Amino acid sequence: MANIKSAKKRILVTAKKTERNKAIKSKVKTMIKKVESAIAAQDKELAKANLIVAVTEIDKACSKGIMHKNTAARKVSRLTKKVNNLA
Repeated sequence: MANIKSAKKRILVTAKKTERNKAIKSKVKTMIKKVESAIAAQDKELAKANLIVAVTEIDKACSKGIMHKNTAARKVSRLTKKVNNLA
């Protein structure tokens, strides 16, 4: 355990940030799964609706520095392509 006051604070701050990042990453994964399950069910309207929500969550994660901008762009691109290929 840390003895110096600033080191103790860093531990607390890091723990708080880690929890926040985990929650946001989890939410992004959940939204992606919802889109993919709608695609698997061949429900284009639901897939489009879920895609909008998923893209918003991915963009939020990217803006907060939790996800790299290229990773975010790649995920959005692949999801959009899957939804657009539904017949």
